[in-house]
Amino acid sequence: MDEMSIQGLYHPELPQFLLPFLDSAEMTRIRHVGMNCGCEYTAFPLFQGLPAYSRATHCLGTARIVWHFTRDRQQTLCALFHDIAAPVFAHTVDFLNGDYMVQESTEARTGGMIRGSREIMRELERLHIPPEAVEDDRLYPIANNDSPRLSADRLEYTMGNLIAFGFCQPEQLERWYNALITVQAEDGQMELAFTDTGAAEAFSLHALLCSSVYVADEDRYAMQRLAEILRDAIRTGCLSMEDLYLTEPEVISRIKQHGAVREQWQQFRALHRLRLDEDVPEHLRRVVPAKKRYIDPLIAGVGRLSRVSSTFREARDRFLSRSQAYWLYAE
Repeated sequence: MDEMSIQGLYHPELPQFLLPFLDSAEMTRIRHVGMNCGCEYTAFPLFQGLPAYSRATHCLGTARIVWHFTRDRQQTLCALFHDIAAPVFAHTVDFLNGDYMVQESTEARTGGMIRGSREIMRELERLHIPPEAVEDDRLYPIANNDSPRLSADRLEYTMGNLIAFGFCQPEQLERWYNALITVQAEDGQMELAFTDTGAAEAFSLHALLCSSVYVADEDRYAMQRLAEILRDAIRTGCLSMEDLYLTEPEVISRIKQHGAVREQWQQFRALHRLRLDEDVPEHLRRVVPAKKRYIDPLIAGVGRLSRVSSTFREARDRFLSRSQAYWLYAE
């Protein structure tokens, strides 16, 4: 299943009111910000051969899901813009900012980017939608909600990653997607929910495979090393904090032109093997914690999956109990 196929699964037709926004400078920029947070630039086998998957693709997919289930323009546009402020290498900048356990440090610019775009503001005015209605996707729980609930955002990047890493077949995604409806959750908020336990369990167990990738030793180590490169690039004047809101090719080009930072980038690109022992120089070792994500979806008329599936509970608990408190070193 390619990018166009999975977008068509989310909703068979692209809502036409989205088209002018897709061509805005802000949305165009995040076509060149990846979903894998810079890990794909290493030589770790885990991240080799992955299809291109950008923040713009993710945002469009999330918007199509929201439109499919709500037919609401405000909610759909809010979903489209939810990663518009993603910096280069995305959540790696949370490591730079010391926010790697929450990963929300890069979200504050969303409103400013929307209001600062003449193209976006012109189209919003034409649709009679105020900017404050599309700046915060947490206003709309179908678009985004608190983990570990299922939202359009989590659904899209989970399905995108399941295909990218080859963890399931396209027919499985289609079955799971077609088993979703919107219902009122325990607290009265609307939420995406599965219509049967089997689909919920299969999807959530597969989602844990993706969760394991994004807290894998290679992932955590690569993001920490890349954050250190960015920190040195900013300290030495190779980059500014504002430069992190360019595109990844632009930032990489600047890094490659700057002496010592260029050497660090070359070492980062060559990372291909992890060592978990302590028999390496102390300045090369890292202990890298990271945020663990999982999905515990609602089953219509039943409740949370974790309440009815011991298989899921055990798998989730194994995932959450895995220690991250050990030395990492890569070469």
